[in-house]
Amino acid sequence: MKKWITALVVLVVLGGAGYWYYTNRNTDEGVSFRFVDVERGDVESVVASTGTLEAVTTVQVGTQVSGIVSAIYVDFNDKVKKGQVVAKIDTTLLASSVRDSEANLERNKAQLRQAEREFERVKNLFDQKFVSEQEYNAALFSLESAQAATKSAEINLQRSRQNLSYATIYAPISGTVIERNVDVGQTVAASLSAPQLFLIANDLRQMQILANVDESDIGQIKEDGIANFTVQAYPDDKFEGTVRQVRMQSTMQENVVNYSVVVDVDNSDGRLLPGMTATVDFRVEKSIDVLKVPNAALRFTPPQDMMAAAMERMRARFEQNAAGRDTTRRGNGGAAGVSGRNGGAGGAGGFAGFGAPGARRSTDRATLWYVDPETNELAMTMVRTGVTDGQSTEITGRNIEEGMKVISGIASSSAQVANNPFQQNSGGSRGPRGAF
Repeated sequence: MKKWITALVVLVVLGGAGYWYYTNRNTDEGVSFRFVDVERGDVESVVASTGTLEAVTTVQVGTQVSGIVSAIYVDFNDKVKKGQVVAKIDTTLLASSVRDSEANLERNKAQLRQAEREFERVKNLFDQKFVSEQEYNAALFSLESAQAATKSAEINLQRSRQNLSYATIYAPISGTVIERNVDVGQTVAASLSAPQLFLIANDLRQMQILANVDESDIGQIKEDGIANFTVQAYPDDKFEGTVRQVRMQSTMQENVVNYSVVVDVDNSDGRLLPGMTATVDFRVEKSIDVLKVPNAALRFTPPQDMMAAAMERMRARFEQNAAGRDTTRRGNGGAAGVSGRNGGAGGAGGFAGFGAPGARRSTDRATLWYVDPETNELAMTMVRTGVTDGQSTEITGRNIEEGMKVISGIASSSAQVANNPFQQNSGGSRGPRGAF
C-alpha cells in the first residue's frame, strides 16, 4: 500500500514539473504573466457622484410669537393633515395683551365721542359768529386726532387677537413629521426670526437626490437621463432615478467647481429615508453585447528588452511576408516598383512605428499583449477602444474573440518561477491568429 502511495506522489510531482516546463518553455526570459479574458457583455460609461436623499417638498413649521410651549400633539414620523393642530404656545400673556387692547379701544372711543360733541358745540357758535376761527380749527383738530387714535386702537386690537391665534400651531401641508425640535415647557423666542418647531415632508413616496457633479463632467449630464445609485443601508441593491434638473448655480469646494443635479426617485416601498447618502452613477453611454477587456490589459507595457525582442520578431515576420508577396507578384508579371511600394523596405518602414514606445496614436486605439500559441512568444495586436466604465473597456479588432487571454501584468520573474515549478501559467492560451 505504501508503494502505491509513493508512486502516486512521484507521478503528481513529475506531472506538475512537466506542465510547468511546457507552459514556460521558449517564453521571453522565463517571465510568468498574469492573464485576463476577453469577455462579452454590456459596458456603461458613467459619471460618478455622491448626493443626499431628501423629500421633494419640505416645510419648516415655526411660530411668530414668543412664549412657552404648552402642548405638542405630534411626534417624529407622525402623519399630519393640512390645518391639523400640532402644538400650542402658552396664551397667558397674549390673552392679557388682547384685553389691554380692548380697554385702550374703549378709551379712545370715549374720547372720540367727547371730541365730536365739542366740535358740534364750537361749530354752532362759529356759525353764529360767537367764536373765532382759531377756536373752530382747534376743535376740528381734536376731533380728527380722536378719530385717528380710535383707528390705531382698533388695529392694535386686531394685532393682539392675531398674535393670540398664532399661539395655536397648524400643519401648513399634509405629510410626515421628520423633525421635532421642541418639547413641552421649552421657551421659544421669535423676536429676530421664527424658530423651527417641526419639519414636515410633503410626500416621502417621491424623493429627490441633490448630487454634486464636477464641472469637467457636468456637460455629459442631460435632463431625463438615467441615474443608478446605491445607499449604505442596502449595499446589494441598486436603485434608479431620472435627472430632473441641472442647476446653473455653482458652488466651490476646495477650489473645485461643482454643480447640483436633481434626480427624481420613486420611493413607493418606503425603504429610502431622508438624509441617506447616495452614491450616484449617471449613465452617459452604453454598449450592449460587445467584447470587453479589463483596463489593466490596456495599460500593460512589457519591459523594454522584451518589447524590443517582440518588435524585432514581428518586423522580421512582416518583411518575410512582404518578400513572399513580392516574389508572387514578379512571378505573375507584376512590376518591381509596385512590390517596392507595398513591401520590402517601404513596408518595413511603415511597420517600424506600430506599437513602438512613444509613437503617436489615436486616443481610441490601444495595444493588447498576449502569448502566441504557436511560438509561445510575446506578441501584440492593436484594438480600437469604445465605451468604458472605469474597470472594463469595449474593444474591437481583427481576430479578437471572446475567451482570448491577454496579458494584464507580470506575475513573477524567472527566478521566482524556478522556485515554484507548480505555478500555473496561461501562456498556452490562444491569441489572434494571423494578426501580424
